[in-house]
Amino acid sequence: MNERSELPQIIQGGMGVGVSGWALARAVSQAGQLGVVSGTMLDTSLVRRLQDGDPGGHMQRAAAHFPIPGAVEPIMKRYFRPNGRAPNAKYALLPLFRRRLTAERERLIMLGNFIEVWLAKEGHSGVVGINLLTKTQMPNMASLYGAMLAGVDYVLMGAGIPREIPGVLDALAEHKLARLKMEIEDERPDGSPPMEAEYLELDPMRHWTNAEPIALQRPKFLAIVSAASLASTLARKSTGRVDGFVVEGPTAGGHNAPPRGQMQLNEQGEPVYGPRDVVDLAGMRALNLPFWLAGGTGSPDALVHARAEGAAGIQVGTLFAYADESGILPELKRRVLEGVLNDSVAVITDPRASPTGYPFKIVSESGPVPPAPTRTRICDLGYLRVAVRNESGIVYRCPAEPVDTYVAKGGTEENTVGRQCLCNGLASTVGFAQERDDYAEPPLITSGDDLVRMKEWLGARASYTVADVLGYLMTNDDTLLPQGIHGAASGKMP
Repeated sequence: MNERSELPQIIQGGMGVGVSGWALARAVSQAGQLGVVSGTMLDTSLVRRLQDGDPGGHMQRAAAHFPIPGAVEPIMKRYFRPNGRAPNAKYALLPLFRRRLTAERERLIMLGNFIEVWLAKEGHSGVVGINLLTKTQMPNMASLYGAMLAGVDYVLMGAGIPREIPGVLDALAEHKLARLKMEIEDERPDGSPPMEAEYLELDPMRHWTNAEPIALQRPKFLAIVSAASLASTLARKSTGRVDGFVVEGPTAGGHNAPPRGQMQLNEQGEPVYGPRDVVDLAGMRALNLPFWLAGGTGSPDALVHARAEGAAGIQVGTLFAYADESGILPELKRRVLEGVLNDSVAVITDPRASPTGYPFKIVSESGPVPPAPTRTRICDLGYLRVAVRNESGIVYRCPAEPVDTYVAKGGTEENTVGRQCLCNGLASTVGFAQERDDYAEPPLITSGDDLVRMKEWLGARASYTVADVLGYLMTNDDTLLPQGIHGAASGKMP
């Protein structure tokens, strides 16, 4: 894997929830680069598509190829509505995650990830990856197994330290029991006895009671890091093989690593990044593993620079996020792109919006000061809940849930200030807004800093495609252009 000529030069960012859906990843992969689906909340996305009547029949077509006997029928019977939901009807919800999942819950997670990868790989021989958040630990092993059942080629993970994931991939490729040490915060009084380690487990063979398991390949694993030191640690101390790294800077969309050292904020309340946050590229080269640069890399010059620095290429998210093939609702794309053209949008790095505690990029359509959140606090998806051990045992909580509920579980009211529900907000952005009694969940859009610079090459266009993006990024080197898009290669979008 050290030969750069055999690697993709462009990795399309795995943007959740559903922004990097199968249609976007498929278009990128068909063009010869690495298309990546987001694995975040794919079980919820699946059941909401089914409740909406499965437009196009894509879920049913892919589900017919799911190899575990008897897994699909109960899910279809429970959630599929051939005529869609009644007007203003609420989506049926899935149970919130806990340490131990039922076999039925595991199969639903597997099926959601299988379908997304299978559709992304349908009809071509290109490579497809899946992106998962280390932080959302409870569904991750079932998500990985489902993606592997569909033949996923790459797994990309960040938002945490995915040291144990390579070993999990090794085990799942052989249908063996996989284990992850569960992260549990300890809030018991000082002097309490040490906590015993708790583990999350997935036993693939409990799902193959009526058939022999199919042969699986072990996908390549790329860790998403923000520092060469972390990359070095993962390369040396992971439980299995690390195949490369995506090196993400603080200008990337979604979650960013916090600044090193004491947190300082600028006049707009955003984290201030400094020289300590610049990635040591010499350190990355010394690892002798492929790496891709991400964050502010959405330009032809950035690709040339990355390869000159020894990188295999770049990961790009924001430019793909507003392409026709992405999952963002067309009306939201139109509004944001119009805002780019008239200089009315801004990208704000909010240090408190995400319940994870990581800084999070938010697109503001009203300029540098975002409007105050308008939703009622409800936690009914719960993907970012964390496990906490206190005097009463293990509780699951999220600082974006109702304040009284969070405080009753031992949290502090201070930690709830400014938090937003990423689960519901991001689901709304791709068309899965939950209907409430008096409102629908509002969308939440994230993008990298490249968004405000898109005007330079967007011109007067109101929309564009994946082929346009790849043609633009590969302008400076015709040898990188995949077959079929050479005509789109120009310094500006045609």
